Amino acid sequence: MSGLRPGDLVALVRSAFPRLPDDRFLGILVDVPRDAARDTRTGPPGAACARTGSRPSRKAAARSRSRGRGSVAYADVGSNNADLPAEATLLEGALPDLLAETGLRRSTVSFEEVFRETQILLAPTEYSTTAPLKIAGRTFGFRAATMPGFAASMIPALRVDYGEVARRVDLIKERLDRAEDADIRFTADDGREFAMRFDLRHRTAHASSGRFPERGMAGNLPSGEAYIVPYEGERDTPTATEGRLPVQIGDEIVVFTVRKNRAVEVEGPGAAAAEERDHLGREPAYGNMAELGFGVLGAFGLAPVGEIPPRREAGPAHRLRPLRPLRRHGRTRRFLRPGGG
Repeated sequence: MSGLRPGDLVALVRSAFPRLPDDRFLGILVDVPRDAARDTRTGPPGAACARTGSRPSRKAAARSRSRGRGSVAYADVGSNNADLPAEATLLEGALPDLLAETGLRRSTVSFEEVFRETQILLAPTEYSTTAPLKIAGRTFGFRAATMPGFAASMIPALRVDYGEVARRVDLIKERLDRAEDADIRFTADDGREFAMRFDLRHRTAHASSGRFPERGMAGNLPSGEAYIVPYEGERDTPTATEGRLPVQIGDEIVVFTVRKNRAVEVEGPGAAAAEERDHLGREPAYGNMAELGFGVLGAFGLAPVGEIPPRREAGPAHRLRPLRPLRRHGRTRRFLRPGGG
């Protein structure tokens, strides 16, 4: 992967994938645009990933005590978490710009064969493969780290010690498991203060630590947060999630009024607030408070580098942007995602 040195790749594999006895093959999964008209990327295929042939990955794999398969390429599927095609191609040289230029039809391999023979997969793809790899991982027993929208700006977050990341994330998860609610205070740059309460009853948290110690595990890298789904009132008692949530969208501060775990009003004089009001009116489920997350990567000197842009073929209901509150409190970052998460 461009910008990621062999030594970095070795350290990443060792910290994210603790050695298992049957580990033999490491593969890098990349999607290639079918044609120039479909290519929405701002850089080379995989957004700065894998002008890597098989030799760098094999060298890194050897040092991490696995054998490298090199790049496993396939025609992009056009949307996040769509089913993967039946076949792919093992690349021995540099990743081509367009699938049509490669003559890949002459040397294809089934994904089933890749999944059966490869124990560790890195997937720095344009479109997310998290869902299909989680499903296939449970069937075939491989482990996979997915990196949708991979860009060079993500590389510093791949150089951290994911063993230490996991330790910190697990501590936060344990606290969230015991918590019944979370009260959060926000202070905007103009001095206004806001408060939110999240009802955490009847829930357990999830650890997204960037480590995959067991066969069949798949998830995102970079990673490093514990997150929990607020109680939504499906039992006899109503949810107590409510408050006012400030979110910075571009240069504008937009304030969501939340009642019973849903954003019901949007305050703000600008275009961003108007767009959010319109979206909420058209799609009420967009206002659902789907997730409360506490990240740890800031303690490693890392900062947010942006967000994955919406795909141009997606309808408005599927363009669920991460919402970033205005200020960090303490050493953790709090992320709230509307809609389906």
